Amino acid sequence: MQILIVEDDRPIAENLHDYLEARGHQCDHAATLAQARRRLAAAPPDVLLLDRSLPDGDGLALVHSLRAQGSSLPVLVLSARETLDDRLRGFEAGSDDYLVKPFALQEVEARLLSLLRRAAPAPTATTLELGPLRYDAAAQELRLEGRTLPLPPKPLRLAALLIEHPNRVFSRQELETAVWGQALESSDNLRSVLHTLRRALADAAGIEIVNVHGLGYKLVVR
Repeated sequence: MQILIVEDDRPIAENLHDYLEARGHQCDHAATLAQARRRLAAAPPDVLLLDRSLPDGDGLALVHSLRAQGSSLPVLVLSARETLDDRLRGFEAGSDDYLVKPFALQEVEARLLSLLRRAAPAPTATTLELGPLRYDAAAQELRLEGRTLPLPPKPLRLAALLIEHPNRVFSRQELETAVWGQALESSDNLRSVLHTLRRALADAAGIEIVNVHGLGYKLVVR
């Protein structure tokens, strides 16, 4: 997950950055609204983590402008402004979630993953094809050169996600959320599902699930 952290309090920004990067996400940082707008224009993230009290204005101004431009970028506001009116203003501006400081880093990640899951577009087709692979959503089947691969539901869900987005790196937490609906404490379950899928794809020449060190996994076509 690509995250833009917009926060002018350096210790808070560093804590968020270090924790989320350690969890396998990729983070960029801006300390002002002006910097945030430049970062968004240069490389749009998957989600926006936004403070309200910034040196050059209220973070909600950025949310207003994004929504006015038609952007549906998921936004989680982090703020010490904790009254009901403050939270309501955040949602009225177009924010997707609002978390009051102080917060637990684990909850920040959980909320970001939830926003990303809700924002994920539905599959654009009932069938997906990648080289010799064909995923049929209606039949819930994955075929390799016409032969149905006997996959349990979890490896099948993982296969559908990877086939729809070849060469994209997914963090461990993103894959766990896609398969189980939430990030898990241990990576053992995901490793088991990956092993099952890799074994099923062993005969798919030129297609491989690659571990990208420190970042996650991707399906590559050679």
